[in-house]
Amino acid sequence: MSKLFMFEKPQGMRDTLPELYQLKTQVKSAVAEEMRLWGYENVETPTVEFNETVGAASAILDQQLFKLLDQEGNTLVLRPDMTAPIARIAGSTLKNVKRPLRLTYDAPVFRAQQYEGGKPAEFEQVGVELIGDESSSADAEVISLMISSLQKAEVTSYQIAIGHVGFVNALLKEVLGNEERAQEFRRYLYEKNYVGFRKAVDELPLSSLDKRRLHELLRLKGGKDIVEKAEKLTESEAGKKALEQLQKLLHILEDYNMSDRVLIDLNLVMHMSYYTGTVFEAYSEGLGYPLGGGGRYDQLLAQFHHAEPATGFGLRVDRLTEALGKAKQKVKKDTCIIFSSERRKEAMDEAKKQRTEARSVVMQEITGIEDVDAYSKQFEDVIYYIGSNGNGGAGDEQ
Repeated sequence: MSKLFMFEKPQGMRDTLPELYQLKTQVKSAVAEEMRLWGYENVETPTVEFNETVGAASAILDQQLFKLLDQEGNTLVLRPDMTAPIARIAGSTLKNVKRPLRLTYDAPVFRAQQYEGGKPAEFEQVGVELIGDESSSADAEVISLMISSLQKAEVTSYQIAIGHVGFVNALLKEVLGNEERAQEFRRYLYEKNYVGFRKAVDELPLSSLDKRRLHELLRLKGGKDIVEKAEKLTESEAGKKALEQLQKLLHILEDYNMSDRVLIDLNLVMHMSYYTGTVFEAYSEGLGYPLGGGGRYDQLLAQFHHAEPATGFGLRVDRLTEALGKAKQKVKKDTCIIFSSERRKEAMDEAKKQRTEARSVVMQEITGIEDVDAYSKQFEDVIYYIGSNGNGGAGDEQ
């Protein structure tokens, strides 16, 4: 191997050092416990899946998939998301389990990035999937659980944007008339390229009324009154049904006492093409990208021959730690016992005693330390067993 790459990592891959690792562990543990308390059960899926099944169903761009071949020549992928693998489980080994299913996961996913992108190619997600319930109550439950999970992770400044894919699709179809044009404008919305959206609208051969409807779409952000404004823009049954569902969802969120964290955003479009209804994203002050998101995907499980409704969300662990702003704080370890060779046995006995009390203990012989004072600063407590001790008593504690 060339020395040029001795300390390099593949594009988008990152090391996690002890301080950040501990913070990530604390965050994941808090979120996982909250999901357990809401009745969600843990599942794990393979890191590697078949490209023709999970890879195709994931809705991740083909160029972002990490692909490899097995010994039989089948194309495999490193899982690019967790929703598709769990849909596979729901449609196979869990297909006869009583619905609704409430499943949760904590796992890394993999998406190849361009060299100029600067985004991670591997990151951890924690999330849930609620399968087999098509009601607005199910949508409200997963949104409320995401809010509650953010609170348990101690993220204090956040907001949830809620939209509805059905409304966006209906309005674009009404005005533009064909799917190809609608897809172009959905891309502008997903990329939040509102300048490009407006410019493209102005260049269309549409009536001034239809152009106004599209411009008004970009203004559909705010409180509950946004739904009433949206009703004036759509004439189709699909659009009105989407807004009725959204209205019902908002009423249920009020019962959860979580509606104060919610912002209506009816031009919210997600990068996953399998979403069919309510969609939502969590944002934190100071971050230019969402902490996570989710929504309803009622057609995905049909790809695994078990059509049924489903909804869920995923949170990015790396972004949660960034929102906390603690990633670079030094982690103080519990106890260090510094000993000389003649008092090793005493030090071992003390370490054993403290470990039974659930304290982490580092044992360090003094001859292995260059600067005792600097080394000791890493620990909450330092106990010394140095030199002879005729009465066999405890060492001096710093």
